[in-house]
Amino acid sequence: MNRIVIAEDEKRIASFIEKGLRANGFTTLVSAEPQEIVSLGLDTGFDLMLLDLGLPGKDGLDILEELRGQGATLPIIILTACDDLDRKIAGLEGGADDYMTKPFSFQELLARIRLRLRDSQSVAVKEKIELKVGSISLNLRTRKVYVDGREVELSAREFTAIETLIRHRGQVLSREQLLDRVWGYNYDPGSNIVDVYIGYLRKKLGSDCIETVRGMGYRLRG
Repeated sequence: MNRIVIAEDEKRIASFIEKGLRANGFTTLVSAEPQEIVSLGLDTGFDLMLLDLGLPGKDGLDILEELRGQGATLPIIILTACDDLDRKIAGLEGGADDYMTKPFSFQELLARIRLRLRDSQSVAVKEKIELKVGSISLNLRTRKVYVDGREVELSAREFTAIETLIRHRGQVLSREQLLDRVWGYNYDPGSNIVDVYIGYLRKKLGSDCIETVRGMGYRLRG
């Protein structure tokens, strides 16, 4: 049975989520105390966290940064009443796996929770923890990236992007496929965020590591 932390200070919303999750077989724990939330996120007995960005006493982005900085690996889905794109991107850059904007459909939240848990469990059972193509290697356990043995700092989203390309080596991935597999939510198809991140990866991992296939998408070389 999966255990989920609900980090939410609005009692009505917390109760709504908790009742729905328990009805679907999950064990839940609700907290609005920043320090307790951090402790719970570092507790390996929990499988996922729903993190409200508008918590009293400490910004949710700061809590997220603290959790990831201390090595918390559980999936984190941001809950926010703010439709500010910059804050959403900051959350994803800070290590969140997904986000939901309030108000939201419980069925959609449930689907995203199940997806993140499935992804997490899939990675956990893999015997192989290193992916390597050419001079680039990724350690899936430590989430570290190396080029010719030298560690390169990548954001959480950059790591997921290069991991996706490596797992589909030799295959051309369209912008839409990358949006779906890396960001995991419906993003404006007219956005250039994929191109921006490909640019980041080329700067950090090598200018020729990712090939642009005109009219189709991107393919990892090697």
